[in-house]
Parts: sequence; C-alpha cells; structure tokens
Amino acid sequence: MRAPASVTDPAREKPVTPSLPVAQKRRGLVLTLGLAAMVVSMMQTLVVPILGTIQSELGTTTAGVSWVTTATLLSAAVFTPLFGRLGDQRGVKPTLIGVLVLMVAGSVLAAATSSLPLLILARVLQGAATAIFPLALTVLREEVEPARLPGAMSLVSGTLAFGSGLALVGAGLLTQGADPDYHRVFWMATALAVVALAAVAVVVPDSRNRTGGRTDWPGAAVLALTLVQLLLPISQGHAWGWTSARTLTLFAGAAVTAVVWVVIERTVREPMVDMRMFVHRPVLFSNIAGLLVGFALFFLFIGVSYLVQTPGDIAGYGFGASVLDASVVYLLPAALVSLIGAQFGGTLVRRLGAPGTLAASACFGFIGFAWLTLAHDSTAWVIVAGMLVGLAASFGYAAMPALIVMGVPPHQSGIANGINSISRSAGSAIGSAVITSLLASQTIDNLPPGVPALPTESRYTLSFALAGLAFALVLVVAIALATRRSPWPSIVSPTEEKATAPGADEGASEPTGVAS
Repeated sequence: MRAPASVTDPAREKPVTPSLPVAQKRRGLVLTLGLAAMVVSMMQTLVVPILGTIQSELGTTTAGVSWVTTATLLSAAVFTPLFGRLGDQRGVKPTLIGVLVLMVAGSVLAAATSSLPLLILARVLQGAATAIFPLALTVLREEVEPARLPGAMSLVSGTLAFGSGLALVGAGLLTQGADPDYHRVFWMATALAVVALAAVAVVVPDSRNRTGGRTDWPGAAVLALTLVQLLLPISQGHAWGWTSARTLTLFAGAAVTAVVWVVIERTVREPMVDMRMFVHRPVLFSNIAGLLVGFALFFLFIGVSYLVQTPGDIAGYGFGASVLDASVVYLLPAALVSLIGAQFGGTLVRRLGAPGTLAASACFGFIGFAWLTLAHDSTAWVIVAGMLVGLAASFGYAAMPALIVMGVPPHQSGIANGINSISRSAGSAIGSAVITSLLASQTIDNLPPGVPALPTESRYTLSFALAGLAFALVLVVAIALATRRSPWPSIVSPTEEKATAPGADEGASEPTGVAS
C-alpha cells in the first residue's frame, strides 16, 4: 500500500546540498520565526495606547472601542487551536503562510478604514495571527537538533515580550503631535507583517511531517463556542457588570459547551485534541503557568502605563508622563531586558531544566511586582521593577514550550502549543479585566473641574500585589513540577502512537517520541 508522503516520499527524502553552513541556516530560521512571533505579540498590544485616539476619531463610545481589543482576543481563541491542528495535519509552512496572509489583510484593512465595524473585522483577522507562535515552535522541533532546541525556542519565545513593548513604543511615536492618526500604527503593522510573510516564504523549509487525517470540525466549532462564551464576559465584565444576566449566562453557557466538547473529543475517531493532553502533567502545569504569567504581564502594561501618566500634582502620586514617555521611558526597558534575557533562557533550560527556569521566572516576577507594590514613587524604581518583570517573562516563555516538548509527541506539537497560547491569552484577558475593574472601583474625591476620574493610589498597590501573587503561584507550579525526578513520559508510548497515528495502517515506519 502507498506510504504517507511524510515518511517515504522520495521528493522529501532527496538530500539537499546547503548553500550556507548549517549553523547559519539555523540562525536564519530562528531569526525569521522570531520576527513572525514578534509581529504576533505586537498585534495584541498595538492598540492599547491608541484606544482613546480611535474612540475620538471614530466618534464611538468606550464600550464600542473596547471591541477593538476584544475582537482580537476572541479571534485568537477560536483560530489558534484550529490552525495549530491544521499545521500538524497539512504541513506547518503552508499554514504559516496562510495565517500571515490573513494578518496582512487585516492590517491593511485596519489601516485603510475609518469604520468601527470594519476595524473590528480587521482585528479579527489580525487575531488569527496568534497561531503563528505555536506553528513556529513546531517548525523548530522539526528542524533544530535536540541539543539546540531549548535555546532556539527561548529566542523565539523571548520575542513575544519584546514585541509587546515595541508595539507600545511604536504606537506612542506614531500618534504624537496635535493631530494623532491611528491609521499610521496599522500601516506600521502592515509593513512588519509583509516582511514576516516574505521571510517565512523564503527561509522556512517545507514540512517533513504531516499526519494527514480528517479535521474535527464539530470539535473545533464547539471549542470555539466555548472559548468565546468564556472570554467574552471576562473581557467585557467590567462594562457589563460581573453579576449581570448577560455575564452569568455566558459563563454558564461556556460550562455547558465545555462538557459537550469533551464528549465529542472522546468519541470522534480523530479528535482535534487528545483529551489526555489536558491532564498530562507537563502540559497541564505549563498551561496554568501560561495563564498566570499572561495575567501578571497585563498588570505591568496597563498598571505602569496609567500610573506614570497620572499627574502627581493633582493625585499625589504619578509622574504626569505623556503616552510616549510611558512607552519609551517606563515600558521599553522591560521589553529590551526580556529580549536580552531570551538569549539565556535556553541555557537555563539546559542547565536547570524547564521547572528550574520557570522557578527563576517566578522569583524575578515576584521581586519585580513586590518592588512596584512597596515603592512606585520613583521613576528609577518603576523602571528597574519593570525590567525584573521583563526578565521573568523571557524565562517563563522559555520554560513553557520546553515543558510541552517534554510530554507531547511531535504530531501534537502544534495543537499543544496552540492551547498554551490560548492559556496566556486568557490570562491576559483576565488580567486586563481585573486591573481595569480595580482601578475604576475607587477614585479620588474632589478633583478639579475637567479632570477625569483618577484611581486612588491604593488601587495600584493592590493591583501590583495581585500580580506578585500570580508569580508566587507560578513558583508553586514550578516546585510541583520539580518534585518528579524521572523523565517525563509521553502521552502515548511510541508503540501506541505508531499504531494509532493516521496512516499507520499504510505502512508508516517513522519512529516517534519526545524530543529532549
């Protein structure tokens, strides 16, 4: 019988004489995937500094403009697991290119429109780009030798935090002046997306491993519905009210459809997600860590940005910084440190192990937010504390993919990393909602006429303390992971995987296992 192309296709087995040294080609691949991942993270924070500008230019309400961020979050939740699974089945490179085309289209639409509905549609297309990160990790697992894999994953993961900070700076720079125009920010996004698309098309090799099989469309649809019902009230709860009928109904609906999804995945022949993946210890704990790190990071982005822009002569705290100063002076150093820290994340994973690296991330994050909690009345202290949190982000992002590689067979890398990306997005959504609600819950009395409501300083203190608590919980997760001394088992044994993988009955003979 005909063997799968991913195993014995002569065209794929034909040796290719490299025109560049292997190390240089690997470096080019890592840089290309890092650029693509950086653009992904930029799409998530790009609009944070310009929401007020968008609201003013489009003449919409605060609730209306909030959909510019919510749309991206929901799109990421819906499309990331689907594209991750399609990458495993149909090949990573064509899936990567397809996702980047969507991102370019969304960026062009956002840059060209002055309509709120079309801008929201554009943000939906940009949100699909979140799938690029797990797909990039799958490419690395295929192309990079095991000894260098932790370092490569760390470098690509480190661009996430850097891209988030770079987007804040770029948006601040491009909207300066008496007549700010948000369209310039999206033209910048378009240019970067085009460069990433061209680089991926040229540098990333064709996929060697394609599982084939059917796409679990019912499972994908129910998972999408579950995530939308869960994340929508999280992101909009501060506006709707946490005990409103709409919020509670959506949460209840998410619980019901989650049960339906589990039933579907346990009964279909080729499920979108192997349900054992969720309770497999490295994957489960990596997703918990991703949720907590994503939660804490948005406390840094939003909390520090709002804090430093508060006029100190009126509120009694804050530095009266401009949007640009908030981005460049206070947040950019954290982004730069995260990029530098990514150079060492892979080394830490090799020397300390993924749990040890995650513990280091937790310690730096806890110290950074403890510093912000106790001493945020000095520019230098706020910057240094933010740099510690940036270092925590780079180490955390290095550890999580390594944990997944420990316990997931290669043919499930895309979907497993996709779910981890969703956990970080969900954490970011929860963090954004919680800090927004906290800052609005207690404001300063007797402000001068014309001054907008300002949170009391205690709200920032509480917010930074909660973010520190999140990193303390990350440390608990790392310790729980480190208690196991033996190597992590795969979700399935190589024999079982070989027997059950799509195409196994057609003579597939490719050995499987977990890269280390």
